[in-house]
Amino acid sequence: MGFFDIIPEIEKGYIHSLLKKGKRLDGRALDEFREIKVETNVIQKAEASAKVQIGNTQLIAGIKLSVGPPYPDSPDEGVITINAELTSLASAHFESGPPSPFAIELARVCDRGIRHSDIIDKKNLCIISGELVYIVFGDMYALNHDGNLFDAGEMALTAALSTLKVPEYEIMETEDGKKDVKFLNSWRKIPVNDIPVSVTIGKIGNVLFVDPMEKEEQAMDARITYTFNKNNDIISIQKGLGGKFSHNEILKGLDMALSKVDLLRSKILEGIKGSQ
Repeated sequence: MGFFDIIPEIEKGYIHSLLKKGKRLDGRALDEFREIKVETNVIQKAEASAKVQIGNTQLIAGIKLSVGPPYPDSPDEGVITINAELTSLASAHFESGPPSPFAIELARVCDRGIRHSDIIDKKNLCIISGELVYIVFGDMYALNHDGNLFDAGEMALTAALSTLKVPEYEIMETEDGKKDVKFLNSWRKIPVNDIPVSVTIGKIGNVLFVDPMEKEEQAMDARITYTFNKNNDIISIQKGLGGKFSHNEILKGLDMALSKVDLLRSKILEGIKGSQ
């Protein structure tokens, strides 16, 4: 069973008829998010972590560190890489095995928000320029899927990275003139430059709405995810599914998304503060 299974036309018609009246299956307004909760430091063995709940959707992000060489074109910068794991435990529509196209899209959309916001200055992850840097692995795991993993994933990664600490170290010179690194048992906090937020807009027929739940996702003609930096500038836009958005719908979706940015960012900040 694939993620994008088509629900019966009669059910899609019912969802659409509700939306045209400004109502949702769960009673929400078109511009209303479900209840949001953000917790940080939820995985003891991770360098940083966060759990996000949006309604019944639950997603956890864990951050692990490694060290290795930098990319040749950025010798004084560390590396951040994002992955998503969607297992059948989270939804009957997910399958075990290699990452699905949806899992790859989820990881790429969330990665783009993290990368383009410069939430972390990757120069702060450099140990020895051109030789050794911290490599940050951000892994997302869906625990329960009831729609809108894009916004949950962005929030979880942002909250987790905002609490990231890395081991302190000393650089020593060996007898042959080379540099050696000794990692210490103390940690330093990585400065955070931004709190990126994404807002996903669904479309069924000619109706737009925020925070789609699973039934709505299965009926959607199209979706669009807007990601914003701390100044509420757009840093990423991703359109998904086979339907289209008109120019006016893109602008209307943008206005709907902007109206929710402060809410989502405040939830992230609450989760970060709760861990301090």
